[in-house]
Amino acid sequence: MEKQNPNFSSSSEKSATSSSPIPKNSTKQHPQSQIASIIKAYCIPATLFLLFLIFQVVLIPKSFPPSHYDVLGLRWQSSVEEVEEAYESFVSKWNSGAKLPMTNDFIKIRYAYELLTNPLWKRDFDLFGVDEHQHVLKNLMQLNSGKDYSSLKLPLLDTGSIDSHDIDFNTISFEDLQSVIGNKRPWLVKIYSSGSKQCLQFTTQWKKIATLLGEVADLGVIELGDFNLASHLAERKATGQPFFRNGLPSLIAFPQGCRSSNCLVRYEGELSVDAITDWFASNILKLPRIPYYTKDSLGPRFLSKSSYHKVKIMVFSDTGMRATPFVRQLAKNYQDYASFACVLWREEESSFWWTTYGLESAPATVFLKDPGTKPLIYYGSLNSSWFVDVMEDNKLHELPQLRSVTSMDLGCDARGYSRAGSNTNIWYCVIVIGRPSPELNQMREVLRRVQHKLSDECVKDTAISDELAAPSAIALKDKRLTFAWMDGEVQKNLCMFYIGGEHSLNCCGPRRSMEDAPQIVMVRYMRNDSAADIQDKKASNSLFDVLKDDVDPVSQLVARYDGSSDPVQIMEWISKIVKDGDSAKLPFFRTSTPELVPEDPNSLWFTSNEKFISTSYGIKHNVHRIVAGGRSLSGDPRTGPVLLLGALLSFGGIWLRRSQPTSSSDQSESRQTRNKEDIPKEWRNRRRTSLSAEVPPSMTDVEPKGAYQMEFSDSDKE
Repeated sequence: MEKQNPNFSSSSEKSATSSSPIPKNSTKQHPQSQIASIIKAYCIPATLFLLFLIFQVVLIPKSFPPSHYDVLGLRWQSSVEEVEEAYESFVSKWNSGAKLPMTNDFIKIRYAYELLTNPLWKRDFDLFGVDEHQHVLKNLMQLNSGKDYSSLKLPLLDTGSIDSHDIDFNTISFEDLQSVIGNKRPWLVKIYSSGSKQCLQFTTQWKKIATLLGEVADLGVIELGDFNLASHLAERKATGQPFFRNGLPSLIAFPQGCRSSNCLVRYEGELSVDAITDWFASNILKLPRIPYYTKDSLGPRFLSKSSYHKVKIMVFSDTGMRATPFVRQLAKNYQDYASFACVLWREEESSFWWTTYGLESAPATVFLKDPGTKPLIYYGSLNSSWFVDVMEDNKLHELPQLRSVTSMDLGCDARGYSRAGSNTNIWYCVIVIGRPSPELNQMREVLRRVQHKLSDECVKDTAISDELAAPSAIALKDKRLTFAWMDGEVQKNLCMFYIGGEHSLNCCGPRRSMEDAPQIVMVRYMRNDSAADIQDKKASNSLFDVLKDDVDPVSQLVARYDGSSDPVQIMEWISKIVKDGDSAKLPFFRTSTPELVPEDPNSLWFTSNEKFISTSYGIKHNVHRIVAGGRSLSGDPRTGPVLLLGALLSFGGIWLRRSQPTSSSDQSESRQTRNKEDIPKEWRNRRRTSLSAEVPPSMTDVEPKGAYQMEFSDSDKE
């Protein structure tokens, strides 16, 4: 191997070093890029400092304007005597002519004097910052700008006597907060001041609100004189002073079960009867709204869209007033039985309503029940004294429908009892089953006639004249006989259970043809006292034991009517079954009856806020709270120092990080900026030095003992 020429090596190294050095100026950034990097690095502390200046120079002075005490040159919450002395000193200066006031200055001083010398006004201002005469001050300053102050009419504020109000309402004390509020009914509380004219003007509206809400909620009042309770329910400023954001009167709602200030809801809308009652009914009571319909929209939008199994209730109003909370509460309580609508009565449409429903005038309430039946009309305004009983009596059709919510009340459930009570052992249900159709309506009408005929026989004082109808009439009178109808399309399983066979094809399940044939069945229920006794249940050892315990506690025998649609013939058939069922010893057979399918709730007739409390109203409420919190934060004197502290800490951290030595970073940058062409040269230099050096022997270089060269076969040779 040839020896390396040292001259060649040194010359190559010199040439390499002469070509590789990087100019020092190349590592320096351009001045514009340095400025941009500095701005980017310090943008956060600069922004915080700018916000600090805005808070301290603009927002904080607006949040803490000079108070009425500052106008008089007094300390906060000075006494009335000190206020009078301060004002007298101003007056003496003006009378002496030494210093005449400007008109606006005089208005401010006089306004502060009149406000702070009234005990109730001063109390409200000192404790809660309430000043409801600010609009008077602004108007006086605008109207009298540039005029002589002597032309002003004194006093500036009307100090007329304010009669005591709200003495007829329940006054709540701090001790009553835990014992009264938070019970079964929600509360609406009004916080007022005896010296406030706005509160006095609101008294009339408050009485109307109490009349409308008194049937569904409790109401109470709190006077600002009860400082502990009023301040407990008030909001707090950043300084800790209690205040009412929207002034007085302030309305606070306690939902059902709410006993503290953490769950109360503040009313922040218009102080009108309609707005307050609608807010309380919708957002606190979660009651549905009942929309108004016109003559043209009542049919397509209400009658046709309401569920056929519900009673239609139309509330006619001659004023167009929103449905009262009491009616909305009934609409919620009876939403499984009835659909409600409000209709505006117009005199020019009276002939239409008379022809359609026989309605003469408004206010009135119309009940539409079974198809073909005459509407029930109740005249007068709705109130709890009579309408609750009317609603309970008319919540079902004249021929009630057998549904999941009515089966127990009708006594047509194998898991329940008779309408006569739990002591009755044998009772009956006559059910007409079919798909909703004109044929079903006709059979319902026939069964209603039978029911009315038997009911008329029951109300007679004399003995029942018709001997054939006597057993069924007596059973109906004793509440052991019930008439009902069932939707065979919805209740397919139970329909097949009662009818079965080929007769079920025309009345059970989905419609298969244009013709429907409703069927009448009569179910005999029998409860065996010995089987109903409660015994100690043994552990189930087999599947048979489990199935045995799953059967209904009542025995059922079903008979299908196959005669004509003559009411008299149907009545005789019912009486015969009742007579035989009461006297004959029929077998006690129990089985498992298919359960009634709950009908799909149809809520198209009302607009409820219950589902949207957490969305629409919740979003609005949260947005309002965020805005209110931002306003409170803008008036917090601690916000500015916090922003300044954040700016200083951020600035200091960035400055320390940028001022650290950057030798290691420079070396890494210089290594990264080397030309890629120099790297192969270094590799070649390292290669040459490694070749010239003495290579140590490897273990593979030593030939082991007994080794020999193995010859390859001919197939492996090329």
